This record gives sequence, C-alpha cells and structure tokens, in this order.
Amino acid sequence: MNIHSCARISPAGRALLVERVTIEGWSVAEAADAAGVSTRTVYKWLGRFDEEGPAGLRDRSSRPRRSPTQVSAGWQALVVRLRRLRMTGALIARQLGVPRSTVARILKRHGLARLKYLEPPTPVRRYERKRPGDLIHLDVKKLGRFSKTGHRITGIRTHDGNGMGWEFVHVCIDDFTRLAYVEVLGDEKGVTAAAFLRRAAAWFAEQGVKVKRVMTDNGSAYVARDFAVAVAAIRARHLRTRPYTPRTNGKAERFIQTMLREWAYGRPYTSSAQRRWALPTWLHRYNERRPHGGIGDVAPVTRLRSAA
Repeated sequence: MNIHSCARISPAGRALLVERVTIEGWSVAEAADAAGVSTRTVYKWLGRFDEEGPAGLRDRSSRPRRSPTQVSAGWQALVVRLRRLRMTGALIARQLGVPRSTVARILKRHGLARLKYLEPPTPVRRYERKRPGDLIHLDVKKLGRFSKTGHRITGIRTHDGNGMGWEFVHVCIDDFTRLAYVEVLGDEKGVTAAAFLRRAAAWFAEQGVKVKRVMTDNGSAYVARDFAVAVAAIRARHLRTRPYTPRTNGKAERFIQTMLREWAYGRPYTSSAQRRWALPTWLHRYNERRPHGGIGDVAPVTRLRSAA
C-alpha cells in the first residue's frame, strides 16, 4: 500500500490531478506521486470526473446514504410529546416498546434529558429595601462539631468527628446594608430562634436600626408560637418565603455561603470550639471592612452610615 494512500487532497488539487492525466498526458503513477496520494485515489477521482464531470470533484457529506437504525421523525415527536406529559424515560420506553437508550438519545437531542428542562427558567427577581431595618433575613446553618482538622481542609476522611453532634449557626442580615448578626447555638428550636431574634433586634437597635419586618423560611423554628411572640415583642411584621423557593430569602443564603467559605472552612481549625472563637473576628471584618459587591463595593457599616 502506498504511504500516501490516506493523504487528503483538496477540490482544487483533484481538478489539477485530473487535468494532468486527461489533458497533459501524465501517467497515473506520476500524478499520484506529484500529489502525494495513492494511485487508487487517482483512479477514484478520475472515475468520479467521468461520471459527473467537475461536480464529481467536490466534497461530499460523510453521512451514510442509509441509516437503518435511525428513529423516524414521527417516533421522535411521539417521545417528545410523552415527555411533555412529564413521563420518565423508562416509562416512555416501556410504553413505546423501544430501548431506553434510544429514548435517552432522543430526549438529549431535543434538550429534554431532565424533567426540569420542561419548565422555563424562573426569572430572577432582585429587590432591595430602601432603608436599614425595613427587612431583616433570618436563617440557620447546621455545622458538625469536631475535635481535629476536618477533611475539607486535609482531604482525608476520618471518623473522629462522628457522634460529636451539631451546632447551629443562626444568622440575621439586614436587606439594605447587609449588616449581619450571627450566633452559634445548641439547637434550632422555636424558643432558641425567638431568643436569637430578640438579641439580634437589640443589637441592630444599638447600631441605630429599628427592625420593621422579619423574613424567614417555613422551618419549624419560625412557625413556632415562641417565635411569633418574639416578632410581636419587637413590634415587627413576620414575612415567610414561598414553600420550596429558598431564593426568596436569597440574601441570607448568599451570606451563609460567604460565611462558610471565609470563616467556617476558611482556615484549618483544630476543633469546632476554635472555630466558634474565630467567628467574632471574622464577623467584625465582614461588617466593618469587607467590601460587598451587592452594595457598591463598600462595607455594610459604611452603607449604614451613608443612609443616616
């Protein structure tokens, strides 16, 4: 086999090759050597030129002329129609009597590989209250207790922390200033959340902020009677997020992510107690010095003072 048998030749090169053989009188071997292809390739293009003329020298699609296993457009439309009825791929395959792999391939081709793709994405609704205290967001993040540096830092999973229990980080953040108040407590019961709210409201009052509205999710701590009494005691209105829509309380969610990244997992603590001791220092930096992208790259305290 000629070492050039797999070399690719352009349409212009094919035309030159045919011209050399048919007009200039070159031999097939000479034309093949000059073009860097095999004699078989030369014969192929000569044959196409004889059958189709110059059009035969153009590139052709590599798609096969026949695809016996290709699913027809009608079957594909039926798969898509059943998917829009929120049927799973496995159920569609059983209903139609076709392989699950075929159904999966069709759904992927039509952008319906996952059921959630049936619904248009919910538009992001951004809002911000006009004054400090108009709305505060509350939430709780559960963290495991530990007695040695954890796998998030070392990359080594051990069982040393098993059975040590949990601690609950209660957070409160002002919607306008992003000023935050945080405590690490022993549980997330209604009485605990209520006491936390009272202390948070008192701390905000020391900063010159009167809390008017409190937003929470629908967790058991926030629907408890103790919490309702606490909201009434600080003379505020309780707002709850819609079920299964945590983005409504997005400022608390984003703050928690920042807190986890920069405080909880930001350095190799030797114990959860050491992590708790580091919280006030980090929180002071967050409120006093850390620029916040959502409020013009200033610190929360700076925005609070500008609103005075």
